[in-house]
Amino acid sequence: MATLPDMPVEARHPAKPRHDRVPARSRDRKLPDWIHENDKPETPRKRLQFRTIFISDTHLGTPGCNAELLLDFLKSTDCETLYLVGDIVDGWQLRKGWYWPARHNDVIRCILKRVKRGTRVVYVPGNHDEAFRDYTGLDFGGIELVNEDIHVTADGRRLLVLHGDQFDSIVMYAKWLAFLGDSAYVLLLKSNSIVNAVRKMFGLPYWSLAAHLKKRVKNAVQFIGKYEEVVAHAAADRGVDGVVCGHIHSAEIKQFGDITYYNDGDWVESCTALVEHFDGRMEIIDWAAKVAAEQAEKAERKAAKAAAVPA
Repeated sequence: MATLPDMPVEARHPAKPRHDRVPARSRDRKLPDWIHENDKPETPRKRLQFRTIFISDTHLGTPGCNAELLLDFLKSTDCETLYLVGDIVDGWQLRKGWYWPARHNDVIRCILKRVKRGTRVVYVPGNHDEAFRDYTGLDFGGIELVNEDIHVTADGRRLLVLHGDQFDSIVMYAKWLAFLGDSAYVLLLKSNSIVNAVRKMFGLPYWSLAAHLKKRVKNAVQFIGKYEEVVAHAAADRGVDGVVCGHIHSAEIKQFGDITYYNDGDWVESCTALVEHFDGRMEIIDWAAKVAAEQAEKAERKAAKAAAVPA
């Protein structure tokens, strides 16, 4: 059974008022001018309020990143603490060839502005952004870099937060095979982009070809199930109440004995996030499905209004 390396993790205390959660140096730091570059006035709207938001596997720096939906999610929500649970920037792909459109800059700006507004932002690097692991314990623009963290929920549960690649034997013991698999996966995501470009032309909402295929491939389903079980057992060995991870691009909430397993999903396939409400309740939000439902409702209202107009 896989277990985590014995690394001391400092358990955090329950939430304090927002102005106390951010070091004074972070609150007072003047953001560089490039963060405000190309800023546009935001459409007034009511933001969804959460105590904590967990996102991972955005893979900024790749064509597969759904930066538009991610940016919409970030601008539509507020939280006291934002966890970036690994693979936020895809260093593997950036080493192969530079890809960084303006929308990816906008995502970074949006996150840094959250720090300025008083949100505590914690970055737990993954395998695709493993270069940041050399700088854990430091602070980047007010963002805390840690290898893992203990998050205490509003109802007092202790959750281990980590990316989760530690439990992927392919990544740990056969990195060359992981890179080979990554190349095939990037090709699949490019196909996904083409499919959704065509769907957009016909006014259809986002749909993930990659997620659709993954759920129907027997080996992938078996791997995900085994991975979830191993992570939960490792969390039990650490004496926590649950674990939050990413890595496998499969959002899920499951119970394994006394351990609750949470996976926040990704922003290249499913476009999901894990959120904690102010009473400690945890929920997975499927932002692509939410946006699609809103678009469908808007289209229905428009059609009903047109039908009500006399000929």
